[in-house]
Amino acid sequence: MYDLVIKNAKLINDSVTDIAIYLGKIVKIDKNITEQSQRVLDLHAKHYVSAGWIDSHTHCFARSPIYHDEPDLIGVKSGVASVVDAGSVGALDIDEFYQLAQQANTNVYSFLNISKIGLIRQNELADMNDIDVALFDDKLTKYPNFIIGIKVRMSRSVVGENGILPLIKAKDMQKKSGLPLMIHVGNNPPELDEIADILTAGDIITHCFNGKPNQIFDKQNNLRDSIKRAIARGVILDIGHGGESFSFAVAERAKCLDIYPNTISSDIYSKNRLQGPVFSLANVMTKFICLGYSRQRIIDSVTINAAQILHLENKGKLEIGYDADLTIFDIKQTDISLMDSEGKVRQSHEQFVPLACIVAGKAENPALFEITEEGSKNGLRISN
Repeated sequence: MYDLVIKNAKLINDSVTDIAIYLGKIVKIDKNITEQSQRVLDLHAKHYVSAGWIDSHTHCFARSPIYHDEPDLIGVKSGVASVVDAGSVGALDIDEFYQLAQQANTNVYSFLNISKIGLIRQNELADMNDIDVALFDDKLTKYPNFIIGIKVRMSRSVVGENGILPLIKAKDMQKKSGLPLMIHVGNNPPELDEIADILTAGDIITHCFNGKPNQIFDKQNNLRDSIKRAIARGVILDIGHGGESFSFAVAERAKCLDIYPNTISSDIYSKNRLQGPVFSLANVMTKFICLGYSRQRIIDSVTINAAQILHLENKGKLEIGYDADLTIFDIKQTDISLMDSEGKVRQSHEQFVPLACIVAGKAENPALFEITEEGSKNGLRISN
């Protein structure tokens, strides 16, 4: 007997299938699963299912003084199965963050800030003495399944007079663990060219489509040679939308040159969730519909691509043996206005609308949609 069978689930390619879940894993995918199950959820071929969405750049340490949020508000309640905190926390606070993260229904991971103080102030890398390598290594060893990457913020307001030195230090620290390194790029100095030429395969440039002077295009609107070389080496491009780091114009120019992000992420925290322009990962994903991205490319950017880049084994795919993390969603036909971080607006005729999230086979109850054994106003019902 299965724990849960999802009947008539529509995949992003519009095919329809059944999905059986047992002990938190996907155990069968077939056109017509007839075996008994404790619970059955029939989507009537009306609602989409994908592997659980992964937001690879968030800020969800609830006790952070600057960038903070609740993991479940930006996670399962918004259709996102896994969230990665991107450097809110350093080695001094990781113990507290880990304890809080264990209380969430969402899968929570951390990219540990190389500064031991994390984001308790905006210039956490202005003093190189705040990089404590021994303490950093100790925490990596203590939380091997929680800390899945390293974060360094490389912009003028963060590094002060230290220029490129924090990145050089981060690359040296990375050699011991082999973990992915995420690099925040913002206002110069340091220059993006200098940053990009240090990066190696698997490193992640986040805020890749920001519209600041230190963006991926030069003054002639050509892709910087340093970025061309970085992409050729296998450096990853991540959106990291945030309040100041996503430009429609840059994204449109990139698409014209067949330059696409590997991952779509939100850089969400309480302020830009409540006041915009981020609101949710689904809202950020919708912006790529109006940019002309295929539905498949968008979904891949928050599932299989993210899982592979972050080395999250058994996540990111709807396949037998993978974790039963799933997102149930609609692609609503509606006119919607969408704003980037510069206040520019684009129109979309479709919108990603998350309905529910299943984590390790357990159906969570997002704010937008509630699955209960008694059913829901949206017409879905789990039956015994």
